[in-house]
Amino acid sequence: MSRSCCKLARRGGALAGWIVPASVLALMPKCPMCVAAYVAVATGLGVSVSVAAYLRSSAIVLCVLTLLYLAARSLHRNLRRTS
Repeated sequence: MSRSCCKLARRGGALAGWIVPASVLALMPKCPMCVAAYVAVATGLGVSVSVAAYLRSSAIVLCVLTLLYLAARSLHRNLRRTS
């Protein structure tokens, strides 16, 4: 494999790291009943509305933390390159 091929693969992985949490955050339903329905359709397991609300809140917090981590890492790399 050439060096440019590996560089392209690395950039694709980094881009996916940004796209996945951002798209999950953008597509997250606002209603806990919808989250419960999605869980039931995806897994076949029924969950209560309160559990669905906790799942929704946890997913939002996880996505925001992931995006903050990626932004901090990107900022750190850019600052390290310039100095």
